[in-house]
Amino acid sequence: MSTLLPVGPVEAVIAAMVFALVVALALGRLTRRVQQSLPQLDGHPACPTVRAVSRARPIAVHGVPVLAMAFGAASVWGFGASLTAIAAIVFIVALLVLARIDAETGFLPDVLTLPLLWAGLLVNLDGLLAPLADAVLGAVAGYLTLWVVYQAFLSLTGKEGLGYGDFKLLAAVGAWMGWAALPWVLLLSSSLALLAALFMRATGRMAPGDALSFGPWLAAAGILVLFVQFGVV
Repeated sequence: MSTLLPVGPVEAVIAAMVFALVVALALGRLTRRVQQSLPQLDGHPACPTVRAVSRARPIAVHGVPVLAMAFGAASVWGFGASLTAIAAIVFIVALLVLARIDAETGFLPDVLTLPLLWAGLLVNLDGLLAPLADAVLGAVAGYLTLWVVYQAFLSLTGKEGLGYGDFKLLAAVGAWMGWAALPWVLLLSSSLALLAALFMRATGRMAPGDALSFGPWLAAAGILVLFVQFGVV
């Protein structure tokens, strides 16, 4: 990790929180601008639920800035006032925004997932978070892993268990953290999603056959594995 400036810990934390807030607000503004085009972003009509939610209300990302500032502070605490901390903040805030969008709409827009993927590869040109070769393999493996799961589930049940946005999100996570992080991200996200589904079924919030967005759990797992991978927690 390369330290940027010899600032004190308090100044570094404040700067990180402000930076995280700015990134969150910028992504939230972009999200609102593209909301009307959400059904067309993946090149095919969105499901009726997505269209209904999109028409009914704007995507609520107002809770994201608070989390973004908290994670901004945590990033500086874990990585120091460094380029690694800046990269971690951008990655985490983007995941938070995507998680909120998927929770609200059941949709992960290409306008956010694809730039996040390419940004991960650029960040790792010099191996900031992972060696470039590991990042490229992570992007490929992330996409193909969920694509294979999707195809297998579709063949067995005739139903789509995942969306293409999930493939791209996991590819982005792999591009930022490298292929070695993917098994842990998949294990943790699947466990969290299963626990959430069981809880929602037990409390009557989810009926049999209802879909559960996987994006928020991928995002949560990606953030946690990032901190664990670098020994922050």
